[in-house]
Amino acid sequence: MRAMVLTEPGQPLSAAELAEPLPGPGELLLRVRACGVCRTDLHLRDGELAAGHQPLVLGHQIVGEVIGGDVESGTRAGIGARVGVPWLGWTCGVCRYCTSGRENLCAKARFTGCDIDGGYAELAVADARFCFPLPASDGFSDEQVAPLLCAGLIGYRAFQMAGDAERVGLYGFGAAAHLICQVAVHEGRRVFAFTRERDVAGQQFARELGAVWAGASAERPPEELDAALIFAPVGALVPLALRAVARGGSVICAGIHMSDIPSFPYVDVWGERTLRSVANLTRADGEAFLALAPRVPLRTQVTTYPLAAAEQALADLRAGAFEGAAVLRVA
Repeated sequence: MRAMVLTEPGQPLSAAELAEPLPGPGELLLRVRACGVCRTDLHLRDGELAAGHQPLVLGHQIVGEVIGGDVESGTRAGIGARVGVPWLGWTCGVCRYCTSGRENLCAKARFTGCDIDGGYAELAVADARFCFPLPASDGFSDEQVAPLLCAGLIGYRAFQMAGDAERVGLYGFGAAAHLICQVAVHEGRRVFAFTRERDVAGQQFARELGAVWAGASAERPPEELDAALIFAPVGALVPLALRAVARGGSVICAGIHMSDIPSFPYVDVWGERTLRSVANLTRADGEAFLALAPRVPLRTQVTTYPLAAAEQALADLRAGAFEGAAVLRVA
C-alpha cells in the first residue's frame, strides 16, 4: 500500500510502499478515505514529540471504510461501514483512570499516528472499540468530517472545561478554534478571536463565523473574558490570556505540546483564576461531539491535498497558509 512515512524526526516525510497491515482480535482493517492533518502530526514530524516507533505513519483524524478484520466480536461497525478513528487508539481499561471515566489519562494509552500507524496511508488498522461510527449520509463529506476527529474533539473537551462562560476567548484561530467558535455561537456565547499579528484574513474569517471581536494575540480584548482557550502551541500566550480573563475566569491550554511558559507575576493568576490543560479525549467526548455537530450544524473549512503532498500540507500548516483545517484525500 502507498504511505507517507516519518523515518527520522526533523526530516521530510517519504513516500513508501508498505505491506498491508494485518488486523488482530478486536481490530478493524480500514480503507482510508481521508485523513486530517493536525498540529500534533507536525510536532511529531519536527521531533517536538517522541514517536512511538520509526518508521511511523502519521495521521489520527481518519475517515475510513471497514473492509475486514474482526467485525463479528460485538463491535459497532460491519463491512462497508464508514468510521472515524481519533487520537486515542487504545487504553488498558483497568487502571483507576479508565474505571472512573478518565480514560484519556491512562498511563498505558496508545495513540493513533504515534504508537499505532495512522492514516497517511491507503490502509489502516484500528481497535474497533475506539472507532466512531459515522452515518453514511450525515451532511458531512469525508473531507469535512475528518477535522472533527481531533480538532473538533479536543476543542470540544477544552470548551466543556470553560463551563458556562459567556465571553470566550480563542487564542490561535485554526482547525480547532474555527469549529469551537461555531459551537459557542450556537450556544449563545460571545466569542473573541485572537490570531497571529496582522492576520487580517484570519480575523475576518473569525468574524464570519460569529466572533464579536477579532484581533492579534497580544491585544487586550474590549471586554474581560470569562474563559480563554489556547490552541496555539505558544507558551507566551498563557500570561496574556491570564491578564485578559476576569476574576474567577479560566485559561485552558488545549494542545498536546506547547513551548515553555514564561514566568509571570502572581497577580496575573490571583483572583481565583485557574490554569488548566487538556489531555487527549475520551470516547464519551467523541460520542457527544459527533452527535452535536449536525445540530449546530458545523461548517468545516478545509484545504485538501493528495496523499503524496502530506509534507506540503504540514509545511502549510506550520506557515499558517490556510484558514480552517487541512485534509489529505486518500481514496
